[in-house]
Amino acid sequence: MRDFTWHVFTQTGDIEAYLLYKEVHNLGASELGTDYGSEDEEGHVVDEE
Repeated sequence: MRDFTWHVFTQTGDIEAYLLYKEVHNLGASELGTDYGSEDEEGHVVDEE
């Protein structure tokens, strides 16, 4: 799901797809009990939260 939403975002620039991607990413991080920091795995989008 995360890869699909990232692909949709990169192809369309749809902000809703990006927000869904970040929500899925943050849920995955909280399930693992770790915080991946402010950079996602693609290494070029910084989360300002």
